[in-house]
Amino acid sequence: MRIIHGISYLGYIGWAIVTGSVTIVTRVLRPGQYAQPMIVEIPLRCVTDLEVTLFASSITITPGTLVTAIAAGTSTQPPVLFVHALFEDSEEAAMEGLYDMESRLLAMTRGRAPSGPAASSAEVEQEEERP
Repeated sequence: MRIIHGISYLGYIGWAIVTGSVTIVTRVLRPGQYAQPMIVEIPLRCVTDLEVTLFASSITITPGTLVTAIAAGTSTQPPVLFVHALFEDSEEAAMEGLYDMESRLLAMTRGRAPSGPAASSAEVEQEEERP
């Protein structure tokens, strides 16, 4: 099942790169289409080093977004990413897109998308032990 999620995720990232590139080109070439840059703080459901690295890399490879900082998680707090988004209409729209990307990534790495935010790495370990 993870292979199917992996292929799907690669297709999703490829599509995000294409649509992000088109968005940037069309907004830059049209007069009056200004960027609305913002930095969004996003608490993660990713907790392992691999998941955080893959997610940060996926964000950065997508045109118009860039991970500016990563705050490490603790046993009670999840890791946090600070993402610079160039052409999002609102913080909610930016976070919605990022959470969608994260859900797809976690479906690939864990075999299924998480139901809610992980409060600790212990929860993830318990979730991975379930069949």
